[in-house]
Amino acid sequence: MAKITFVTSDGERTTVEAESGTVMALAVENNIKGIDGDCGGVCSCATCHVFVEPEDIETTGRASDIEEDMLELDDNANEYSRLSCQLEIDDSLDGIVLQVAK
Repeated sequence: MAKITFVTSDGERTTVEAESGTVMALAVENNIKGIDGDCGGVCSCATCHVFVEPEDIETTGRASDIEEDMLELDDNANEYSRLSCQLEIDDSLDGIVLQVAK
């Protein structure tokens, strides 16, 4: 079971738990403000953009080429940007903190 904390742009922190699925689906199911998942998780809209804390980037890994292509359209993207639809939940994600992009 992984506990994942989301921090919204207004500073609200919400910690939720899951065993599997994607981080985006978990966020949508728990009404995390700022995570829309408009494309349904097929990496084609970037409405699930999050920033991984620097200390957690080795756990999540860096964005794939397809993610980077989508993130190039967002002026706020940086080296810690990920699309949460591309983050598969497993025990290794337990305790990570994700800042929801504006």
